[in-house]
Amino acid sequence: MSKVRGLCVLDVDGTLIEEEVIDILGRKANCEQEVSQLTSRAMSGQIDFESSLKRRVSLLKGMSVEVFDQIYKELHLSKNAHEFISILQEHRIAVGIISGGFVPIVEKLANSLGIHLFAANQLEINNGRLTGRLIGQVITREVKEEIFLQWASQLDISLDRTIAVGDGANDLKMLKKAGIGVAFCAKDILKKEMKLHIDERDLVKVLDLIDFL
Repeated sequence: MSKVRGLCVLDVDGTLIEEEVIDILGRKANCEQEVSQLTSRAMSGQIDFESSLKRRVSLLKGMSVEVFDQIYKELHLSKNAHEFISILQEHRIAVGIISGGFVPIVEKLANSLGIHLFAANQLEINNGRLTGRLIGQVITREVKEEIFLQWASQLDISLDRTIAVGDGANDLKMLKKAGIGVAFCAKDILKKEMKLHIDERDLVKVLDLIDFL
């Protein structure tokens, strides 16, 4: 295989897909209002992401893991996501997805889109049910940045040939580190900090901002 010429890393919830998976989980666990309020405040940078995520996950205790198959069917990819990813891959730009969401959903999305690089939070499961806890490293804004840099290093890609696309406060460090950081249908905190932003939910519009295609 030809050497990759660049790297594009996408956030998942609110960027690659229209929905916030944690909010759908909250609805199915009958605690939608509390979960969505915490999500909104965390994505706007008003509260700490890690502690708010742990609190939201604790509300899901006892849910069956089968809920992820149901949720996956309810998700909507942002407009032209398939086309965007295909064009990048045709131009030998590797694509990765990174999420403050959860492995059962993110892994399915990655497989369906032909993406090999992905990272998300791992939920603790016991006898087919969620325990309300996370396992391992929590994907905070600092960890997103670390993984983004790690992937670029593994692929031997210089940062000026990297693209990061996200919508929330926990994407900020990753977007600032990338050669091209794009705030996509983003919260105000991101728009204020990033020069490049796209306010229409159409991923192919990101292609216009990439100067090395």
